[in-house]
Amino acid sequence: MSDVVTSHHGFAPHRVNAMVLRYWYLLLSSWPRLLELVYWPTLQIITWGFLQNYISQTSGFFARAGGSLIGAVILWDILFRGQLGFSISFLEEMWSRNLGNLMMSPLKPIEFLISLMIMSLIRLAIGVIPMTVLAYFFFGFNFYSLGLPLIAFFCNLIFISWSVGVFASGLVLRNGLGAESIVWTLMFAVMPLACVYYPAEVLPVWLQYVAWALPPTYVFEGMRALLIDHTFRGDLMVQALVINAVLFAASFATFLALLRGAKRHGSLLAGGE
Repeated sequence: MSDVVTSHHGFAPHRVNAMVLRYWYLLLSSWPRLLELVYWPTLQIITWGFLQNYISQTSGFFARAGGSLIGAVILWDILFRGQLGFSISFLEEMWSRNLGNLMMSPLKPIEFLISLMIMSLIRLAIGVIPMTVLAYFFFGFNFYSLGLPLIAFFCNLIFISWSVGVFASGLVLRNGLGAESIVWTLMFAVMPLACVYYPAEVLPVWLQYVAWALPPTYVFEGMRALLIDHTFRGDLMVQALVINAVLFAASFATFLALLRGAKRHGSLLAGGE
């Protein structure tokens, strides 16, 4: 009996595992869902890869820069797909009007969020791994040759993607499916300031301060330094990690506050437009 009580009141990995299995079976049961995970990354890498081939033939800079454009495309997809993988699993509960049932069960918000994070990694792997294989065979760019710095890039990007996903999910939770579009558009609002395809120095001076307040900027600048200057900027990765830690904690706190607000206003069970 004591084990049952502890499991109910404390963190329970088996509840997280149950939620991950739920989303996994849901994904496997629909081939269009699986196809969508691979389709867009494939289209991205082929389009931008051929563009880089063309530019490198006419620009000395891109000839020296190697696969910086393809690398930026892959890292951006990790950032965007990581957030989308989190948010889509959350929206599945909203679309099926099941979120209220989950919140009335022993499942805790932290367990729910962790299961969404695990599922985002699974969905990300399904989409990005084929993308990196295509980059190698079509354009000769070995993404994994970045080595250990790739771990720092990935960790920082996935943390910011989860932070955005948690925040956006909280807004949808509180405001209903009428706010669903924010899940698809919020990351694109960050894109111009994250300096995905160009260095931060091309921005106006006042916008550079905003750009350097965002963790992705450090990652993309670090990627360009590695591919163009062959230098790993560990200082950039540490700064990104510090900002990520603050944003991660803030997004969790915001989600819990919005969840409490949804419960008070009765929007948890409605969840409509």
